[in-house]
Amino acid sequence: MSRYLVTGSAGFLGSHLVDALLDSGHEIVGIDAFTDYYARDVKEANIARARARPGFSFRNLDLADADLADLVADVDGVFHLAAQPGVRGSWGDTFAVYVRDNVLATQRLLEAAAEAGVPVVQASSSSVYGNAETYPTREDVPLHPVSPYGVSKLACESLARAYSESFGLDVVSLRYFTVYGPRQRPDMAFSRIVGSLLNGRRFDLFGTGEQSRDFTYVDDAVAATCMAMNGPKGSRVYNVGGGSETTLAEVIATCERLSGRRLDVRRGPASAGDVRRTAADTSLIRSQLGWRPRRTLEQGLTLQLTAAAEGT
Repeated sequence: MSRYLVTGSAGFLGSHLVDALLDSGHEIVGIDAFTDYYARDVKEANIARARARPGFSFRNLDLADADLADLVADVDGVFHLAAQPGVRGSWGDTFAVYVRDNVLATQRLLEAAAEAGVPVVQASSSSVYGNAETYPTREDVPLHPVSPYGVSKLACESLARAYSESFGLDVVSLRYFTVYGPRQRPDMAFSRIVGSLLNGRRFDLFGTGEQSRDFTYVDDAVAATCMAMNGPKGSRVYNVGGGSETTLAEVIATCERLSGRRLDVRRGPASAGDVRRTAADTSLIRSQLGWRPRRTLEQGLTLQLTAAAEGT
């Protein structure tokens, strides 16, 4: 069994990854800075189960200024999921936060990992594609992010490649396509739809609802993340997409059917940087790592609705 460092361990994907690694018998050092992007008590609830387990230790640290050398040198691998998320909030003066928490934090972590010779799996995003030239989208197409958030994630990928080529760091960047499921961030569409349905609140829809996404259930994303740690060496990039491309309007209709309730929708203009479509070509991760998504969108939505109703 191995000892891993998981950054962003109290977040949505990070907390699910921690649970899966602990279930597999690994020892985990979790890091989270508890930024004010959303409420700390939500994140504390995410890692409550892990905190009660003997294989988990936790550090409240900010990657942008913490001493990382000893921390990274004491583990067998790093899963770097910490980031400032969100397309809508990345414009204007707040981009400085994205530069610090995404680009600078990643550079410092890669520096420490390269010095220690420790492999890294890091979270990237389908946002690096922008409005892609082809669908489904392969990893080798031109990258044209259309939001400052996407630009910051592309910068992190470029840093990973630089540290791999210059220092021999083994690093994988995973381009996640709209991950959803229990514990999803409160600002994300599925979380807001489910909360509005269960609590009778109005749902703010940005755009026509005809924008489509390749939705990926969180357990499938976690499985891909774990597999990436033991794949081919060097610098690699993989799409992680669930193969469930659906419009937001269709998602709303499915949630209404599954819950037996109607959603009160208020329509507004599309957000700047919101792409029209995402669809992942996952041929590369399937062939090199043997990963395949297992949850259909309806199965995943049922699980997210059930978890929200039960408060878990």
